[in-house]
Amino acid sequence: MEQTLSIIKPDAVKNGFVDDINYLISENGLNILKSKKVKISREIAEKFYSEHSEKPFFSELVEFMTSSDSVVQVLEGKNAVNNYRKLMGATNPNDADEGTLRAKFAESLSKNAVHGSDSLESAQREINIMSEILD
Repeated sequence: MEQTLSIIKPDAVKNGFVDDINYLISENGLNILKSKKVKISREIAEKFYSEHSEKPFFSELVEFMTSSDSVVQVLEGKNAVNNYRKLMGATNPNDADEGTLRAKFAESLSKNAVHGSDSLESAQREINIMSEILD
């Protein structure tokens, strides 16, 4: 069984989509091991997105992710990383397949409803960063 990190981002939380997203996560064979609604601190957001620190969207991303509550979760299941990535859909909701989380719940490229780890290595790193929030 693999684990991956999921974040239901501030836009989806504000729009009341948490239960709908979690229903689809469960329906797609992923178990929610840990879940916490929390306002992510600037320090954690900057550490979490550090690989993007030199990119022009970094400041906007950190501002958005710290703007209000998110739901940080650890998911577990067979091929959890790939299965959750497939369920999320393309980063740009305009390119996301019908029925994916981003096609259903995202507002825009920058407000795209959910985050998911892109590899097992990223999942471990991201779960470690978020562990102080989840424990």
